[in-house]
Amino acid sequence: MSRLRSVAGLAPGIHRRTVLAATGAVAVSAGVGYALRPSDSQAATTAAGNTAAASSRPAPQAPLAPYTAGTTLASVGTPRGTSGYRRLGDGPGWPRVVRGELAEPRSGRAGRRTTLAAFVQLTDLHLTDVQHPLRLEYLRSTDPHAWRPHEALTVQGAIALVERINALRGAPVTGSPLHFAITTGDNTDNNSRAELDWFMTVMSGGRITPDTGDPRHYEGVQDSGLKLYWQPASTMRDGDKQLGFPHIEGFLRAALREVRSPGLGLPWYSTVGNHDAMPLGCYASHGDSYLTDLAVGGRKLMSLSAAEAKKLQNRIRKNGDPKGAEYRGFLRAHARAMRAVTPDERRAPFTPADYLKAHLDPAHLGPGPAGHGYTAANLETGTQYYSFRISDDVIGISLDTTDPGGHYAGSVGAAQLRWLDRTLRENADSYAVVFSHHTSGSMTNLRPDPARPDERRLGGEDVVALLGSHRNVLAWVNGHIHRNVITPHAGSDGRSFWEISTASHVDHPQLARVLELVDNKDGTLSVFTTLVESSAPYRTDFTDLSQTGLAALYRELSVNAAGAPADLAGEAKDRNTELVLEKG
Repeated sequence: MSRLRSVAGLAPGIHRRTVLAATGAVAVSAGVGYALRPSDSQAATTAAGNTAAASSRPAPQAPLAPYTAGTTLASVGTPRGTSGYRRLGDGPGWPRVVRGELAEPRSGRAGRRTTLAAFVQLTDLHLTDVQHPLRLEYLRSTDPHAWRPHEALTVQGAIALVERINALRGAPVTGSPLHFAITTGDNTDNNSRAELDWFMTVMSGGRITPDTGDPRHYEGVQDSGLKLYWQPASTMRDGDKQLGFPHIEGFLRAALREVRSPGLGLPWYSTVGNHDAMPLGCYASHGDSYLTDLAVGGRKLMSLSAAEAKKLQNRIRKNGDPKGAEYRGFLRAHARAMRAVTPDERRAPFTPADYLKAHLDPAHLGPGPAGHGYTAANLETGTQYYSFRISDDVIGISLDTTDPGGHYAGSVGAAQLRWLDRTLRENADSYAVVFSHHTSGSMTNLRPDPARPDERRLGGEDVVALLGSHRNVLAWVNGHIHRNVITPHAGSDGRSFWEISTASHVDHPQLARVLELVDNKDGTLSVFTTLVESSAPYRTDFTDLSQTGLAALYRELSVNAAGAPADLAGEAKDRNTELVLEKG
């Protein structure tokens, strides 16, 4: 690897690469993030006139000091008790684990290291319109976790996470300024235009009313009178109350009330997930008039027998209905069982083009960059992958691993994989961090893209092989599986990298991850990972229905959600870590 320098000593706002401002440069705190030069690929990464000035935090006074406040090194929300409805309290932090599977950690490195980059990953926010007519809540009759009692509070929970990230005054290990934040997909839940607007506002700042349909009252499953769901304001002994869930008068009115997001104080980038790309995260049904009419219309199915729910769920899991043809038939067969709701055009599904346009909209600029990674070239070519410069010595690459042919498992097209290979080769003098929604193990869906039926689709093993063939790849950062897992991928001749999969913010333990890239000045590099929770207090008060009180309740309800997996936090080696690599 030629030419490698730390970003720690760079002066903010003045940099030898600022001459690139005319082609998309964005100054960020103590470093520079900007789109890489366009190539002849389908995903040219910059377009003329697509420029924006990003806000920058003041440079901290030297020397930099580690900042662990608000991270899981300091404390972790811990359930009290082992059964019934468990309250949350302040528990001990998680230790840092040094992992040397890919390189031997060498003594004295802490005193030598310099920072290459520091950033935050958010993933699987699943901002949810809980009154949307196409939701699959009724699958709960066969799978308790198919519906979550806390889903009405996803917006409040996401805002609290933004507040936590804004409160971080530096990186946990090096104290370096944080250069940017990136979401790795499933930013929305139902592929709804309303949800997309909420996501963009949560990230960039502004006021949000997380409500659709009749503005006067809630019209979803939580006031349906069905014991299948938690009825917070009812005296009914529903299934969740039998597990200890509380009676909270006014919960639904408060959940749908206007809230305000400060927006991230960092430049932020975006990656697409299957729930952002397809209705319900699995149906390649854009342009289907029946499903669109149902999404915006006045009928909603809320209950289903366990046997029928199991049949539908199995069909989805087995990828047996990627375009939703059988799902349409299913809905027609249950039309008489649907309940009346208020129609709302904002519930219409958004297309990949709509997703790009929302990011390119100046109303959602926030601290930048313009397009949050995407450019007009993406819109013109119908692509959702791009590259950007993180610092002098590090580039970021955001992939689109959703399969337009349908289903929630992922893959990439051959053209995108060629672009990835070319981008890594053209930037061989820079380290690279790759971002995607899907993990290598969840990229198993090789169904052709309907828009490119002759193009080969490739899975996770192909991506691993390609990344492992380049010396400059340090990490592949992703989400999708809602679980913390860190996997070493060892190639030959020093070509190795770490795959870092982070838990969601919709399921407990509701985390984001700070990553720091450092040069140990001894022939090795380290990637530090540190998990963070939201800013909401651990202790809840069922009478506190303020924005902050609801964010705290969001976390506590998720701990108690029936059927939720108990292992999503991962093992200690998947949480706060130092991941050592040989320098390529």
